[in-house]
Amino acid sequence: MTPPHEMTPGGPATLPILLCLSHLRWNFVFQRPKHLLTRACACYRVVLVEEPVRHGTQPPRMEVRQAPDGVSVATPILPESLDERAAEAAQRTLLDALLDSMDGRPEVIWYYSPMFLAVAGHLDAPVLVYDCMDELSLFRGAPSRLQQLEAVLFSRASLVFCGGRSLYEAKRGCHRSVHLFPSSIDAAHFCPARSPAPALPAPSTPTLADPADQAALRRPRIGYFGVIDERIDLALVEAVAAMRPDWEIVMLGPLAKLGPAALPRRPNLHWLGGRRYADLPAYLAHWDAGLMPFALNEATRFISPTKTPEFLAAGVPVVSTPVADVVRDWGGPGDAPEGAPDADGPGLVRIAADAVAVVAALEATLAEPRAPWLARVDARLARMSWDMTWQAMLAEIQVARDGAACSSATPDAAVPASPANFAGSPRLLSSKDVAHV
Repeated sequence: MTPPHEMTPGGPATLPILLCLSHLRWNFVFQRPKHLLTRACACYRVVLVEEPVRHGTQPPRMEVRQAPDGVSVATPILPESLDERAAEAAQRTLLDALLDSMDGRPEVIWYYSPMFLAVAGHLDAPVLVYDCMDELSLFRGAPSRLQQLEAVLFSRASLVFCGGRSLYEAKRGCHRSVHLFPSSIDAAHFCPARSPAPALPAPSTPTLADPADQAALRRPRIGYFGVIDERIDLALVEAVAAMRPDWEIVMLGPLAKLGPAALPRRPNLHWLGGRRYADLPAYLAHWDAGLMPFALNEATRFISPTKTPEFLAAGVPVVSTPVADVVRDWGGPGDAPEGAPDADGPGLVRIAADAVAVVAALEATLAEPRAPWLARVDARLARMSWDMTWQAMLAEIQVARDGAACSSATPDAAVPASPANFAGSPRLLSSKDVAHV
């Protein structure tokens, strides 16, 4: 018989458990969950449960691997024949067995997607966090019950963290404790891309070597890195490449919900695929400007791209389409589209809405002296980091944990939670509550 799990999660047994349920696979791209959860390993045994993988006909099992950064990553492996209801039941069983193997229950349950209520909604913890980093209901292929489950998650959560200003404004009325934690930066990781390095500290190493797959490309080079999906305006990318055939356009990132046939092809347009987070500074070190060619659609309405401060930390000036959070947090006066709130950012990112404007903005960027801009960048980045973000989140978690302990000690004062009344301890849901939502 196949064991329900193939390895016990690691981490010192004396640490409390943080159970994270994530729709983003741990090894897909280095995004918000990795930045936060690797830091959480200092004070928690962190277990991240991914969405299941369908494979073969063997009985359900949980594969657990220890990531080098200390997070235990658990992936349910399910037979291809299971229907949705049976698959959710199997995942609940596997999750319970996994927690039993750890000889403890979670102190924190951390959701990245409400859809995980269908497999973890029977679990409770002193602190339940919903880290809302995207409006998933607006993404292509979003499950029909996602918004219903999100309402349930709001009714249960102790804390809601939002990954961008627009998202915070949309969610702050849904819960009594909603907090804005926008995209942050690990400046020390990207600073080696600068040559020579300005104010931010950087290792005393030579300039990073140009990666082999772009070393033969001409200059100037205009680059993008990140997931390539329905949020990228492929027509805009092609138009920029066509208008400036003397520029090399480098697109780094894995495809999601798109096939290679959907990508435009031109001699100066290069789709290099996904690259490791550790390798990004070497690519950025040899780019002359960055481009964030986001489509203006429902999927980008609430995004707050992590790559914005990453471009800046690398010393690469960037042009972006007018995504709301980029305009407001990083653009300057006059950058906001007609009818949108005025930009109150520091003017560190040029904003352009169409191919003609993007080309003009990139031309101005390439001609601009870099040193004054870098000084303003460094002043802004000095006020933010993923370390600061995690510490602020941890402080909120500790307050919520202490509040839960007080509520447990005085049960008569507790008020049952509901979508209309968020006071008191969260109601424990059974699998029946969520399986048919």
